[in-house]
Amino acid sequence: MLIDTHAHLNFNAYKKDAAEVIKRALDSEIWMINIGTQYETSKRAIEIAEKYPQGIYAAIGLHPIHLETNLVKIKIDPAELPSATHGASKEEIGAKTGEENFDYEKYKKLAQSEKVVAIGEIGLDYYYKPKTKRKLELFKEKQRMDLCQQLELAKGLNLPVIFHCRMGHRDLIELLKENQEIRPKKAVAHGFVGNLEELKEYLSFGYYIGFNGIIFKNIEGINFEENIKNTPLDKILIETDCPYLTPLSIVGRNEPLYVKYIAERIAEIKKISFEKLAEITTQNAKKLFNI
Repeated sequence: MLIDTHAHLNFNAYKKDAAEVIKRALDSEIWMINIGTQYETSKRAIEIAEKYPQGIYAAIGLHPIHLETNLVKIKIDPAELPSATHGASKEEIGAKTGEENFDYEKYKKLAQSEKVVAIGEIGLDYYYKPKTKRKLELFKEKQRMDLCQQLELAKGLNLPVIFHCRMGHRDLIELLKENQEIRPKKAVAHGFVGNLEELKEYLSFGYYIGFNGIIFKNIEGINFEENIKNTPLDKILIETDCPYLTPLSIVGRNEPLYVKYIAERIAEIKKISFEKLAEITTQNAKKLFNI
């Protein structure tokens, strides 16, 4: 058994065949957690999970790339639209999937579903950013304020957090150190792309580290093999981040079934059997998300 701890079958990329993709995974004893990135995709993740008695769960949250700042223009991948928008007009899609402000009460209401196992993915993302220093400062502050609100929600609901961080690990680590009253006790640094020092900081908080298909890529300044070697087995989670980051041996769209390739690579680096890696990461996921 394996658990894909970060999937997006709630996205437009699966509008035609989500049920078939899920069946392939469940038939292969692969469970999954569908992750929300804004209100609509969070809602959709719950709707999908509630159709299944076991094996499918949801996380809800506002991804920093969807936060309304009025400071930078964000390019949204059509694959990331909520699948419920299939057939909608461009205007309707824009209204449903554009930038939004975090609404504490709306997300709190979503979290009442027993299928919600985490708040996420939330965090910091500086990939798209303003060009002027003043606007950049405002942009970063807006993301920090939004993140703190969502950490308050996670604390109030006693739910673990799924952190997304791109080009901002130092800021995220400092925020967590400076705001210990809302720093989650249970969390995962999803799809970790950082250096060894940053890895050790997250581990010092007691957090899990999520690895996905990006470990097959070459990124300047990042040594994925070193990061995996330095992450204790009891702190590793595996994920696909599908429909993105398809493993190198697969052509086309990613899906939860392919999480096995991540497990195989990590087992190889850790010099243990695939079966042992599967057993440990499954227990890690069950422990973190209480499933």
